[in-house]
Amino acid sequence: MSRASKSGLAADIERKLERQYDEAEANKVPDAVRVWILATLGEKLDSVGTDFKSLAAFLKDGTVLCRFINVLLKSEGKAPIAFQKKCSSPFVTMTNIENFNKGALQYGLGKEALFQTTDLYESKKGPFLNVINCLHSLGTMANGKGFEVKYTGVDEPLLNRD
Repeated sequence: MSRASKSGLAADIERKLERQYDEAEANKVPDAVRVWILATLGEKLDSVGTDFKSLAAFLKDGTVLCRFINVLLKSEGKAPIAFQKKCSSPFVTMTNIENFNKGALQYGLGKEALFQTTDLYESKKGPFLNVINCLHSLGTMANGKGFEVKYTGVDEPLLNRD
């Protein structure tokens, strides 16, 4: 069973978010996020493609995000978040994503910088911008805290300016 396609204002908002994602991509923000996560986890840069679909698929089950936030938390001597490595159901996947958000809050990121679980889980280009902006904000914060793996994204996330 598939959802009905969006129309009216919802469709306009989704198209606007897609354009903003394209702008972020042109500024290499998603790639900077990808490089930072892989470097932090000690994984090869060519293990994940640079396109939207590859990055979304890499992050989708939340395990990478949880491993990643745990590295950041450990760098500050904070307790790691719990997560399940085997995501056999959507419920487990969404719980992992929520646990990442809790870990990001614990690290010090503001609630307004977090994304909704569906922004990642549904892997749609427009809403995925929220995931990228969250990770970008986390990178900027980690740089400010002196985290050893530097995030090299642009200075500001590309937020809704219209």
